Amino acid sequence: ARSAFRNQAAHEAARRQEAELALRDARKDADRAALARLELEKKVEALLDEIAFLRHVHDEEVAELQAELQGAQIDMSKPDLTAALKEIRTQYEVLSARNQQSAEEWYKSKFANFTEEAARSSDSIRQAKEEISEYRRQLQARNIEIESLRGANESLERQLQEAEERSSKEMRDLQETISQLENALRTTKGEMARHLREYQDLLNVKMALDIEIAAYRLSTT
Repeated sequence: ARSAFRNQAAHEAARRQEAELALRDARKDADRAALARLELEKKVEALLDEIAFLRHVHDEEVAELQAELQGAQIDMSKPDLTAALKEIRTQYEVLSARNQQSAEEWYKSKFANFTEEAARSSDSIRQAKEEISEYRRQLQARNIEIESLRGANESLERQLQEAEERSSKEMRDLQETISQLENALRTTKGEMARHLREYQDLLNVKMALDIEIAAYRLSTT
C-alpha cells in the first residue's frame, strides 16, 4: 500500500508538472497576444498620423488654390476671366473630391484591416485567458490531490512505524520470555540431575545395606 501511494503521488506530481508547463505556455501565448495588441495600437497611432498628414496635405492644396483665386486679378471687363475662374474652381472641386475620396478609401481599408487584426488579437487574448484559467483550475485540483495523497501517505507511515514499534516490543518480550524459559529449563535440568545423583546414592546405600543384611542372616543361621 505504501508503494502504491508513492507511485500515485509520483504520478500526480508528474501531472502537476505538466499542468505547470501548460500554464507557462499559456502565459507565453498571453504575452504574445499582449505584444500583438501593442503592435496594433502602434499601427493605430501610425494610421491616425497618416490621416492627419493627408488632411494637412489636403488643407495645403486647398490653401494654394484659394491663394491662386485671391491672387488672380479680377477684371470683369475681360471676357476670358470668368471662364478662367470657372476652370480654376472646377479643378479645385475635382482635386478636392479626388483627395477626399482617396483619403476615405484608404482610411476605410486601413480601418478594416485594423479591425480584423484587433478581432483576432482579442480572440487570442480571450482564448489565452480561458486556457490559463483552466490550467490554474487543473493545477489547483492536482495540488489538492497531492496534499490528500501526502496526508494519506503520512498516516500510513505513522501506522507502519507504530506497527514496527509494536512488533519490536513483542519480539523483545518474546525473546525475554524465551530466555526465561531457557533459564528455567536449565535450572530444572540441573535439579533433575541433582535428584538423580541423590537417588543413585540412596540406591547404592540401600544395596549395600541389603548385602550386609543378607550376609548377617547367613551368618546367624
